Amino acid sequence: MGSPDFALSALRALHEHYPVVGVVTQPDRVAGRGRELKPPPVKTLALELGLPVIQPETLREPEALEQLRAWAPDVIVVAAFGQILRQDVLDLPEFGCINVHASLLPRWRGAAPINAAILHGDDETGVTIMKMDAGLDTGPILTQRSVRINSDETAGSLFETLSQLGAELLLETLPKYFAGEITPRPQPEAGATYAGMLKKLEGKLNFSSTAVELERKVRAFNPWPSNGRGICSRSTEQVPVQGRGGKENELSITGYRQSVHPTDCWCWKKSSLQGKNACPVKPFYPEHGIGLNNLFEEIFCNNMRLYYVYRPDLS
Repeated sequence: MGSPDFALSALRALHEHYPVVGVVTQPDRVAGRGRELKPPPVKTLALELGLPVIQPETLREPEALEQLRAWAPDVIVVAAFGQILRQDVLDLPEFGCINVHASLLPRWRGAAPINAAILHGDDETGVTIMKMDAGLDTGPILTQRSVRINSDETAGSLFETLSQLGAELLLETLPKYFAGEITPRPQPEAGATYAGMLKKLEGKLNFSSTAVELERKVRAFNPWPSNGRGICSRSTEQVPVQGRGGKENELSITGYRQSVHPTDCWCWKKSSLQGKNACPVKPFYPEHGIGLNNLFEEIFCNNMRLYYVYRPDLS
């Protein structure tokens, strides 16, 4: 059972090593500007592999449970399915339902553990293989594997890392679990945290936050909901600045900016002082005594685009 890209590595691995009797995924949803029906990635891969697929709105549908019983699985593997399994589904397979979760449980239970780990500045995260119970990611742990979170890690890059790591750990875990060599251990309640489902508006930056918090947010919400630069519009802005000896000037900035405030956050293209030719932001007019130390805070650099927060308190 699974729906998004995160589950693809696990499905491929299972198909290569075990007889997969069927795949359960979410229904096709409308997406894109054309509002056309789009199948979940797991469905697309399952059909390519020649596997039978069902797409119930909910597992409470009698037809869904009947199909699961007809498949008679020895184990059900779940990866980012998006539904809590009812008890009669949990009890159906001999070896229960096994979940591939993208965090070191009990930290970051819930729908968005990858984003939460980056957003909160965690030094490490990982994958947990657990036996599911009726709660939300509260089942006993079979195995875990950790990875460091790099300082330039985005949710997109960490997603790929943990998807592959989860598939590898799943293949290592299942034979030992089937042979009775692994005893599920209950999760401790100490240290349990929850990562709720992301919403599009969370991609906006709040400039009352510190630069460290903003930098984490840019990485945590890349590729969605911010795709690395938040909710931006292209603009040119005239910013008054002051150089050595109190000399006043005007800085013309052209680029992408956050829609929260005209001078909050810029994805720089070019800039120029009044009467001067446009030039790159670095170096930032040191000959006029205007630099990052007294006007701007650098918070992120990605794909050769520099992101800055304009902080009036630094000018």
